Amino acid sequence: MPDPEAQAPSTPPTTLILGLGNVLLTDEAVGAAVLKAMEPLLANRPEVALMDGGTLGFALAGPIGDAARLVVVDAARMGQPAGTVRVLEDAAMDTQLSRCANNVHEVSLADLFDIARLTDSLPARRALIGIEPERVAWGSELTPVVAAAVPRAVAAVEALLTRWGDAG
Repeated sequence: MPDPEAQAPSTPPTTLILGLGNVLLTDEAVGAAVLKAMEPLLANRPEVALMDGGTLGFALAGPIGDAARLVVVDAARMGQPAGTVRVLEDAAMDTQLSRCANNVHEVSLADLFDIARLTDSLPARRALIGIEPERVAWGSELTPVVAAAVPRAVAAVEALLTRWGDAG
């Protein structure tokens, strides 16, 4: 007879929201700020996982490969006014990552995507929520224009989740 006290195996998250950035470099910390703002919104949503990826590393290949859907939130230089929030999905995201000097993590993120492709584990749906930084220098606070973009980035993530079928 099964033990009633035993917990049923939990279902792994199907969507990973990965915040990137260095929290010691002003607007570079926007990925972590968006994750923090999303925590209460996703508290009862086991199908969606939040992960602070910091400044990236090959250890993230596993969580990226395990996700069916991936949302990356990061400061991204896209030639737009500071605080601009852009959503790039699937092939558009891949194109952005292949460009030089647009994002301080792009080479490493592109490498992680290459690992996922080689192992046939690239998330079927993926998006980059890029926030144009105003300033990337030593400091622990976002600039006001980028701080004001955090709710727009959260709304962009929520819109993706709804469209992708992860609405709560």
